[in-house]
Amino acid sequence: MMKKQILTVVLSTATLFAVTGCAQRTYYAPPPPQHFAPPLAQEASNNGFRMGMDAGHRDAYNGFGYHPKRDRAFHDTPGYDPRLGPYGPYQNAFRGAYLQGYENGFYHR
Repeated sequence: MMKKQILTVVLSTATLFAVTGCAQRTYYAPPPPQHFAPPLAQEASNNGFRMGMDAGHRDAYNGFGYHPKRDRAFHDTPGYDPRLGPYGPYQNAFRGAYLQGYENGFYHR
């Protein structure tokens, strides 16, 4: 009878150790990456919108067609300051704001 009790204790202990590693763990996802810092986006948006508004107004005044992507400022994305962050996000924010500003300037909104 003693061997049966020892065998039961050994099997119970082995089962306990085997199951302990199967506990469910909570997974916390990392925060989403920040593509650019807010000052970079703000600077790019301000520069792009202002320059787009000027270019759109100028093209409408001179009787040119609606061609926002032909302007040099759209391609060169001026006003970038490397101290604010990477160029790619600045360029994207600038161009998006430029298109909005151009439309507003061209249609006098």
